[in-house]
Amino acid sequence: MKIARIPYAEVPQFSVRDVAYATSRQDLRPFYKYPVTLDAFADVLWDRTAQPTDRALLVDELEQQYAALSTDVAPPPALQHLRSRQTFTVITAHQPALFTGPFYYILKICSAINLARQLQQRYADYTFVPVFITGGEDHDFAEVNHTQVYGNRIEWQTEAGGPVGAMATDTLAPALAQLKDILGDRPTATEIYEIIERTHTQHATYGAASVALVHELFAKYGLVVADMSRPAFKRAFVPIMERELFDSVSQPLIEEAQRKLGPLGYTGQAHAREINLFYLSPGRRDRIVRGEGAYRVLDTEHRFTEEELRQQLHEHPERFSPNVVMRPLYQELIFPNLAYIGGGGELAYWLERRAQFDAFGLNFPMLVRRNSVLWIDGGNQKKLAKLELDYRELFRDADLIIRDYVAEQSENELSLAEELGALEALFRGIAEKAERIDPTLAKAVLGEHARQAKTVENLEGRLRRTEKQRFETAMNQIRTLREKLFPEGGLQERYDSFLNVYLQEGEQLFGVLIEELDPLREGLVVIQP
Repeated sequence: MKIARIPYAEVPQFSVRDVAYATSRQDLRPFYKYPVTLDAFADVLWDRTAQPTDRALLVDELEQQYAALSTDVAPPPALQHLRSRQTFTVITAHQPALFTGPFYYILKICSAINLARQLQQRYADYTFVPVFITGGEDHDFAEVNHTQVYGNRIEWQTEAGGPVGAMATDTLAPALAQLKDILGDRPTATEIYEIIERTHTQHATYGAASVALVHELFAKYGLVVADMSRPAFKRAFVPIMERELFDSVSQPLIEEAQRKLGPLGYTGQAHAREINLFYLSPGRRDRIVRGEGAYRVLDTEHRFTEEELRQQLHEHPERFSPNVVMRPLYQELIFPNLAYIGGGGELAYWLERRAQFDAFGLNFPMLVRRNSVLWIDGGNQKKLAKLELDYRELFRDADLIIRDYVAEQSENELSLAEELGALEALFRGIAEKAERIDPTLAKAVLGEHARQAKTVENLEGRLRRTEKQRFETAMNQIRTLREKLFPEGGLQERYDSFLNVYLQEGEQLFGVLIEELDPLREGLVVIQP
């Protein structure tokens, strides 16, 4: 494999805030606690040791989760290490996207495993466990119900509502059939399809299926997978949920962080509410609101006094679900965590949370930007070579790439800049003579120059268009290449499934990614066979 790293600032597909954090711009420094370096983990370890974690609860619940999985793949041995106070985690997370959804779902996991290995080498007195949290209580079904495989959109159709993780898997048969048809019957395709099919038909709920799939793919690399919807975890979170419900702690702190970020040019990410918790009922996940001397669950008949809601929380904590504002607190309470690994959009949310963590007495973890990847397979590599085109050119708009390509490859001179310069000099001389005779004539001369210059520019455009026709095949190849490597103008990793690469590389894909995705190093990772 040939590996290159392109600085984030040279990739226009990354946002300004993403580049700013990834490159340690100083204006963001007040909004996070630790610099993103291996040395800084010494401070994180010191601070995190001071925050208690109910390790027996954590491991007991995860053991029960794994015992319920219909799989022959044993839980990773690292799970038992979490009982020790010398063991810590690095976490990444994502909604349970269909068949893992976009490629970066897998990239997150590989980045977390890489970081855990680096920490193990550097801090040998401790044990480090990579953890993937699947956000099964999210209910934005449209975000997770599809995936793109070889340009084909596979979509899960169901009328069910509520938390995605609680949805039944019995409606997945059409999506699985479509996936099987697209993958074909080569050995690698058959192998990966059998894993996906088995994990999604042997579990009644989508949350369990998602956990099982990631577990089967990454257990051998020491990854622990966690579904945070377990009632016992919610019970441990009750004191924080109680303060959020009745004291509305989070909203003013996050809004203050957003007010400070605004003048720096960074817009707010999270829409913090007075209460940042949902109420779960069969097939539903609805906001809790306060008003008119009572608490209501929007779009339902549920209505509580303060005393009744407090009683509900203590007797049925599983009915309460943290939203995007509270979810980071939840995972950092349950796990002995050192770092959160996420994409630029995720870290933008986290950068608004430091004061919130302080208010709830939780340590704010190191925020680590996951690696981004551009994978150029052998076929596309050959096309680039044939066109004598550097892949960096494809970061730009296709029309600009083609314009410059034609200009470089053409044997004819297409620019009329020299002629335009001569035309300008000619009319400038005429205008100077006219000025001495009658100033109004000079204006007429300049007007005529503008018209003539426009005519020449139009002629240049016709020359370029005519020449482009000679390069029609190459232009089509450039457009096709750019669409494959930057679908819809965006990053490949946010559109294509990992299956596009897995079918070519097999299981060695994960080994390559884990080895090369060092999230402590800045830059887009470009991988070429």
